[in-house]
Amino acid sequence: MALLNFRRKETPAFSPAREDVEAFLEGYSIEVMPRTAEKVEDFRDLLPKGSRVYIAHIDGTPIDEMVATAKRLRGEGYKVMPHFPARIIKDKATLADWIARYQGEADIKQALLLGGGISEPQGDFHCSMQLIETGLFDRFERLHVAGHPEGNKDIDPNGSDENVMEALRWKQAFSERTDAKMAMATQFCFDAKPVIDWVNRLNAEGIELPVHIGIAGPAKLQTLIKFAIACGVGPSLKVLQKRAMDVSKLLLPYEPDDVICALAAHKAANPDFGIEAVHFFPLGGIKTNATWAIEHGGKSAVPASQA
Repeated sequence: MALLNFRRKETPAFSPAREDVEAFLEGYSIEVMPRTAEKVEDFRDLLPKGSRVYIAHIDGTPIDEMVATAKRLRGEGYKVMPHFPARIIKDKATLADWIARYQGEADIKQALLLGGGISEPQGDFHCSMQLIETGLFDRFERLHVAGHPEGNKDIDPNGSDENVMEALRWKQAFSERTDAKMAMATQFCFDAKPVIDWVNRLNAEGIELPVHIGIAGPAKLQTLIKFAIACGVGPSLKVLQKRAMDVSKLLLPYEPDDVICALAAHKAANPDFGIEAVHFFPLGGIKTNATWAIEHGGKSAVPASQA
């Protein structure tokens, strides 16, 4: 199958070598929620065995549903990484209970630690660093933290990235004294240039955490704009807004061809570039996203370096 044999009529901005895109998509991960996972009869029909699947913990989701989803995905052969959103966790005892259940019932050894999507903490924690400092994740084999290529106004209301960068320096220092493998899973973006500039800046600042770049999967344009605004996506939102003004593209589903192609080409030309993997947000549905990834060569499970 040719690399650019897309289902839509549109042609991407340029066409990198297929092997570059395949290499860039190797070891991609994807995110699910318990309610969306319930709609999938068998993930083995959609995702390569051994893929990393994040389980998003949205405020109000019972821990029973989170653990049950983790157990199911582990049973189907996936590396499971549940979210631990600091601001929805009541206290250390609650956190310890969640961890004990994940480990005891689903043999979970990986976690994504993040502040969470609510503005005010519901308990004792407000950031991922506080979760780390409890020591309760010391036996985990892999820990991911959040990254924000276009800043985060909840953390830096003044529009700078001062607090975000300070937190990343703390996490970099922690990564140097823990046995757990660490990486940074980012918010989704729609434009390669801000991502490239941000990753290069991290390198200049001595922050060497591998980046798992967030990419929005294929979806209706209106859906993506809604999520992008809600999630505080920065300058790259203009890519969607520009597309929305083009009548010829308005009704076509968005697919991440251009941003993936640009990042893949940059990675191929700069092998030490800090992006290690792609992390998909399946905003248009898991099956749609998984099909897109397979058609573009993303068939490989998580390589040993990312296990």
